[in-house]
Amino acid sequence: MTEKESASRFFTPAVAVSAAVLVIIFAISVLAPIIAPYDPLETNLSATFEAPSGEHIFGTDQTGRDIFSRMLFGGRTTVLGAFGIVLFSMAVGIPMGLIAGYYGGLADRILMRITDIVISFPTLLLAFIFVGIFGRGLQNSVLAIGIVYVPMTARLTRSLTFAEKNKGYVEALKTAGCTNMRIMFLQILPNCLPTLSSQLTLDIGYAIIDLASMSFIGLGVKLPDCDWGAMLEESRNLIFTRPLSALAPGFAIAVTVIAINIFSDGVQRYIDPTKRKLKRSVLRHG
Repeated sequence: MTEKESASRFFTPAVAVSAAVLVIIFAISVLAPIIAPYDPLETNLSATFEAPSGEHIFGTDQTGRDIFSRMLFGGRTTVLGAFGIVLFSMAVGIPMGLIAGYYGGLADRILMRITDIVISFPTLLLAFIFVGIFGRGLQNSVLAIGIVYVPMTARLTRSLTFAEKNKGYVEALKTAGCTNMRIMFLQILPNCLPTLSSQLTLDIGYAIIDLASMSFIGLGVKLPDCDWGAMLEESRNLIFTRPLSALAPGFAIAVTVIAINIFSDGVQRYIDPTKRKLKRSVLRHG
């Protein structure tokens, strides 16, 4: 397949739209302090439950806070928190997987038994346990969920490393006197990154859902700070009377996760159209 044909498989209209949506969401999240017309924590009890208007685009909530401003800052917390989760899982899981896959033997058995123990628990249940140990708060939630994501990243990296270490170029590098660390991190890892990037892109969508879930049950951000999950929890009793308060963060979560899934699928097709996208369920039972 030529480079042009591979690109045409990737740049489908759906992937292009999803990429544009993700760029907009990420830009808005980063620039929230500049774009937001109001302080998201500022209350005004004389302006509670105002309808959408030119002054308040999405109206106000039960304490008079501007919903649009809270949506922007909530997106900043949710999206950047999800990136933090995936970056943590990469920083810990990729070296674990490289070591286990490259050396095999005792190192592989020890590291994979650790991942088996973690994977045996439901994701959110284990995250609840870690939050109970570390305490509530955004940083602790990111750390807790990141720890849960490490085994999936490690197992994927391990399987890719197993496939790479038996190729001819690795033997040639050993013969040339290259160290194992150099071979693993400067030669094998770059060859694993395309597949890893597809799965880790998909993991950002999972992280958004998990982080929002933690906040929804009160274990994420501390009030009065907000993210999309906390906004959903605050407005769940108002769904029939003030639906926009709940629909806005719910819609934002759904659109962001769907866009990430579509974009990740396009990345996977670009890498290798014959491969099926790796699912978490496969990694859990791999």
